[in-house]
Amino acid sequence: MDWEPLVLTFKLAVVTTIVLFFISIPIAYWLAYTTSRIKPVLETLVSMPLVLPPTVLGFYLLVAFSPANTIGSWLNHHLGLQLIFSFEGLVVASVLYSLPFMVHPIQAGFSNLPPTIAEASYVLGKSKITTLFKVLLPNIKPSLLTGVVLAFAHTIGEFGVVLMIGGNIPGKTKVASIAIYDEVEALNYSTANWYSFILFISTFSILLLVYLINGGHLKRFWK
Repeated sequence: MDWEPLVLTFKLAVVTTIVLFFISIPIAYWLAYTTSRIKPVLETLVSMPLVLPPTVLGFYLLVAFSPANTIGSWLNHHLGLQLIFSFEGLVVASVLYSLPFMVHPIQAGFSNLPPTIAEASYVLGKSKITTLFKVLLPNIKPSLLTGVVLAFAHTIGEFGVVLMIGGNIPGKTKVASIAIYDEVEALNYSTANWYSFILFISTFSILLLVYLINGGHLKRFWK
């Protein structure tokens, strides 16, 4: 069995999760506390990947980042980035596709905090930035953990969007989900089973761990 697709899959999941973490915190904070009229519009855009077929998102990214179009041409000439059929393109597609899995738990964590926590910090003269990092974020650690785990696990299982934007290039864009498809097409069910089993065990273990931690079961287990 070729381990390269698995290595590439977990590399993609790690990079995507890190990028999403730093992007999602300000988005979730704004959605939780804003009273702007455009809030429903942004919430809808963030949630679209939950219901939108991944091939639709992948197709529009493929068109947008093509060197024949304005965005793709500008990225190629000015930044030296070619997002089509590249690992960088997989990261961009994965960030967009897994965005709600990181934003929604963090937004819920902010929304469920008592308003008095932030108000007390402001009364003590703390700025909004200080309140965010020293008061609010430490109080929503379970939500942060849930967002990280869901985004990581969801990226591992991506297929349609990464196939559209990255294709099937061994060692570059061929992730495990695509490798499984290839092995099934070639009737190599034994190899496909190993890829599938490793992904199943990995995602099950990660999700189980976060439920144990958030539910306090892990502490009781070690006592």
